[in-house]
Amino acid sequence: METTDFPLQFARTRRFSLGVPRQFTVSPDGERVLFVRSLSGVDPRSPLWLYERGAERILADPSAPVGDEHVSDAERIRRERARETSVGVVGYATDREARVVAYALGGALWIVRTDGGAPWQVRTGGPVVDPRPSPDGTHIAYVSDGALRVVGTDGTGDRPLAEPETPDVAYGLADHSAAESIGRSRGYWWSPDGDALLVARVDTSMVRRWYIGDPSDPARAPRSVPYPAAGTANAQTSLRVVTLDGRHTPVRLPERAPEDEAPAGVWRDPAFEYVVGAGWGSGGPVVGLQTRDQRTLWVLRVDPASGEVERLCRQSDEHWVEWLPGAPLHTASGAAVLPCPRGDARSLRIGDALAPEGLQVHAVLGAVGERVLFTASEEPTETHVWSYAPDTGFVRLTDEPGVHTASAGGDTVVLDSRTPDGHTVTVVRGGVPSGRIAVLTEQPLVTPRPVHLALGKRELRSRLHLPSWYTPGAGKLPVLLSPYAGPGMQVVTKGGGWYTAVCQWFAEHGFAVLATDGRGTPGRGVAWQRAIAGDRLTPILTDQVDALHAAAERYDALDLARVGIRGWSFSGYLAAAAVLHRPDVFHAAVAGAAASDRRLYDTYWEERYLGHPDIQPENYDRGSLIPYADRLTRPLMLVHGLADDNVFPAHTLRLSAALLAAGRPHTVLPLPGAGHLVTRVGQADALLRQELGFLKKSLGV
Repeated sequence: METTDFPLQFARTRRFSLGVPRQFTVSPDGERVLFVRSLSGVDPRSPLWLYERGAERILADPSAPVGDEHVSDAERIRRERARETSVGVVGYATDREARVVAYALGGALWIVRTDGGAPWQVRTGGPVVDPRPSPDGTHIAYVSDGALRVVGTDGTGDRPLAEPETPDVAYGLADHSAAESIGRSRGYWWSPDGDALLVARVDTSMVRRWYIGDPSDPARAPRSVPYPAAGTANAQTSLRVVTLDGRHTPVRLPERAPEDEAPAGVWRDPAFEYVVGAGWGSGGPVVGLQTRDQRTLWVLRVDPASGEVERLCRQSDEHWVEWLPGAPLHTASGAAVLPCPRGDARSLRIGDALAPEGLQVHAVLGAVGERVLFTASEEPTETHVWSYAPDTGFVRLTDEPGVHTASAGGDTVVLDSRTPDGHTVTVVRGGVPSGRIAVLTEQPLVTPRPVHLALGKRELRSRLHLPSWYTPGAGKLPVLLSPYAGPGMQVVTKGGGWYTAVCQWFAEHGFAVLATDGRGTPGRGVAWQRAIAGDRLTPILTDQVDALHAAAERYDALDLARVGIRGWSFSGYLAAAAVLHRPDVFHAAVAGAAASDRRLYDTYWEERYLGHPDIQPENYDRGSLIPYADRLTRPLMLVHGLADDNVFPAHTLRLSAALLAAGRPHTVLPLPGAGHLVTRVGQADALLRQELGFLKKSLGV
């Protein structure tokens, strides 16, 4: 099996993300499917594609001359939040019928029609971010320099609809917490009639400013970032209805949840500080609001004429309430699709119908007429597409073990499926497969050979990778744990992905590689996720140790005298914590982008699990790594991108300073110019090799 060139392939394919079709839009008549996909598995240029009558064709090709390729700061930040790895057409939006498509390229607004003709550029009042056609296709709204503007598709009538009053105000964009932690990337929504928009106004004047600079380029000024660290002020997000003739109607959002409705707790903050979701369907504008302590969530319907609101539903929990992506929405007849906690399940109510008991619902994908599509899990390692209609009830549409999602329009469903056999995109019409959209990603030079396990008394879902050349009884192998293990993400699934290829690459170099999703990860019920409330380290680290020992009981190949752990972001934090707190188990660690001081991470993510740092400081002290720097007795390599504005480099620098002050030797590897996602050739490939060399040396391989 070829392993030498894998790191370069990993970098050139940008984690095997190039060549993957995504962002599917199916026209309401089911005839057309729009998507973006780079030109090959190694070419980052991404055209806009159309699938129609069983064939694909390019609608807009970024390799053609398009003028100035400058990307604005707002667009660069949006791409960083989205972890965008390609260039060219990286996002688009359509009118209601999927006939008019708008996209930004090099800060310019481009439009193309799906029924023929070449793309054309529309002159705008500034660099364009997030352009979106009106439902009737006659206008394009876009954000430029913090203003929400609109222009006719014929290029006439460009004008601002909402302009920032100060440099700290922006209209039509999502703030840091919404885009990075909540998952809301949008900041405005068209009305169905195309005569008005629901618009977010974000004021960051009260948010503490942090600065990102490039030490390798001292001539470049640092960039100011409004970053809401735990316990500090959030951006203030308000909403207004803005008509095309410029009238503004403020939405009268409630400021606080009533005290008698707020769950009891050590820290209570019922102020509605988070707009977690919004939309404008046939039932009017709908908004999701969450309190600062995240234990109360309201879904509101807005009267666009007056700005008055009506509460549709309320959720509360003594720990926290999670927003269900895609909900709420309404079917054509007005039936509400709402999140509905049901025992230990994250469930769904559609009109009067409840999703089957035991289903863990992940997201609502959309509605076509009275039919609603959503994704859900019965087994944590699998995610399937489900359908509900009044005449059929709840039906699972996918059968093969894996991770599936979908887009729909008319009687067409596009199934995006990652299974042990690979990645496929199938076009289904009238319930019958009618074609495929090509997946052009390269096949990894190493072939993943995961063994799926349920380990220990908690049946911890795990993947074990052994070398392809290893035979039972051939001797002990050093063990490498390569989890994520943090909230909001699973890596132990039947869907494969780049995680499994990287694990197998390490295995081919002589390691037994183990990945485990423990308590706090999604897909296993409310209680499983709530198990880390107040302590987002101890239960998670305990599960990694338990899985390791349970795997060693089953497989004699695992050498518990040589155990390493590697990770990035949350798992980087976990890796560093492992050698600080459990040196009896872990003998070396590589910790990338580790959030070593929990007080330095953002409000939404930290306060959900740990509360307010001024009221529950013990939770932050327990979870931070810096106070325990003097415990280090094992080899530790710290890695950080110096342009990371998610987990700031200060985390690693402060931990390194504490280790140095305590006289604890360690290795620091800075990555100039790299953000939170490291994909650049010369960095991503070199980093894998550096990790391998460090772990082999540290564990005596």
